[in-house]
Amino acid sequence: MKITNLDKVEKVKLNIEGAKDTYKQIPISMGDGSPAYSFRVFTIEPNGHTPYHQHAFEHLNYIIEGNGAVVMENGSERPVKKGDFALILPGETHQYRNKSADKPFIVICAVPKEYE
Repeated sequence: MKITNLDKVEKVKLNIEGAKDTYKQIPISMGDGSPAYSFRVFTIEPNGHTPYHQHAFEHLNYIIEGNGAVVMENGSERPVKKGDFALILPGETHQYRNKSADKPFIVICAVPKEYE
């Protein structure tokens, strides 16, 4: 068993093409013995965003703080806020955007452990 607090998990800036002011934490991972999923937490600073991308696996997302949007493959935006869940299916192009000018947007992102 592992119990941790997000405040104790290292926060690393996402330095990949297309990301802006986004940080990643991994509070539960394959390294902890998780048999199926890893939990990642992305903190997207005001006006920041994740890369616009797709991949071969699902994302199970829960918004724990803030207001943002998921940019869909056709460029349209779906608003999301604290308390919302989102399922991104394999092959769906997407991007998370913080729509706030002054507050962080924080998302839990569960993925198969092989893709953490």
